[in-house]
Amino acid sequence: MKPDDLLEMLREFYRARSAMRNRHAASARFVFDYDINNTYQYILNREDVHLRWLYDVIAEHGGTAEDAPEPQLQVPGKKEEAQSTVLREDRDQAQAFVDSWRDRVEKVTNARVRTMLRVILGEILEQKRFFAQGLAGRKDLLGRRADGAGTDGVVLPTRWVGQP
Repeated sequence: MKPDDLLEMLREFYRARSAMRNRHAASARFVFDYDINNTYQYILNREDVHLRWLYDVIAEHGGTAEDAPEPQLQVPGKKEEAQSTVLREDRDQAQAFVDSWRDRVEKVTNARVRTMLRVILGEILEQKRFFAQGLAGRKDLLGRRADGAGTDGVVLPTRWVGQP
């Protein structure tokens, strides 16, 4: 793979990954269940790491990365219905992303970059599993609590309250 082709592919991958990350940020606003919302926060954190890796490798190859805008989601229904909708869509989009990139990643001749992209695709499949488990009603997505420990099970309506 020629350096210019690699750079363009990395920039395209970055834009697609950025769009997915921003979709998940928008989706999290419809996730009222505390445990599932915490999982979205974990996913967003990992996605920020992925984007940093990609940003750095693009810069090393002399390019710049472009972030995708955050979508304005219109999700039908309330609470459970809306949450199920975004989980289902995010699960399906994770699989579609991996399906669309897997073959292209395997054609990357730079072993370091190919390995990084494989790690990202693997973590996207892990995210898909989280979405599927959330749809199935699982609460232990990020681990189990100690006996007796728990929450009210819902996310506060205001995410951050700062000082004036």
